[in-house]
Amino acid sequence: MAKQNVAEQETLGEAMNRTELFFEKNGRTMGYIFLGLLVLAALIFGYRALIVQPRAEKAAEMISEAQARFEGETPDFELALLGDANGAGFLDVVDKYGSTPSGNLAKHYAGICYLRTGDLENAAKYLAKFSHLKGIPGALINAQNYGLQGDIAVEQQDYAKAVKFYEKAVKAADNNLTAPMYLRKAGLAEQAMGNAQKAAAFYEKILTSYPASMEAREAEKLLGSVK
Repeated sequence: MAKQNVAEQETLGEAMNRTELFFEKNGRTMGYIFLGLLVLAALIFGYRALIVQPRAEKAAEMISEAQARFEGETPDFELALLGDANGAGFLDVVDKYGSTPSGNLAKHYAGICYLRTGDLENAAKYLAKFSHLKGIPGALINAQNYGLQGDIAVEQQDYAKAVKFYEKAVKAADNNLTAPMYLRKAGLAEQAMGNAQKAAAFYEKILTSYPASMEAREAEKLLGSVK
């Protein structure tokens, strides 16, 4: 037993010696690596503080100018999109600060503006560029984004594509306000393709899952029209 303890101690000692030898031989290299990591961390912090945050603030300032035109009593969608000497447009925000949160939101707004001015191709292009947001407020914007892409598909008479977007819109924000609206649109798209049974399933979903919604009464009428 004593011999075994001595052997174990020698083995442990050898291991420690190897560790010390490693640090002796590689201490300077590891010091450089550690220093490099500190420098990298400092650069990341500095990048965020000196570049990322100011860019985000400038983008937020610019998008507010475009939103004022977009949300006015008499919205000017073309001016909100393109901007002028008095204020930036959504495309300006996308071009200069597209990687910021405001730049991302500007892509969504730009798609809406193009849609309102009748340019379906660019509307679909910019709506598709939008990266979906997290959180409850973001979910509503995500749902709208999918829904608008569905509306564009309907305008292009690609009803199967429209249904897929409307289904995504329902999943993005499952609530009594938007979900039944997109279910109704999905049902109408199925009807346009002559799929009465599939259309009925969407209307029934409104009645069973969202009976208190504004869409429920219309869903009853629509359900009767396909049965």
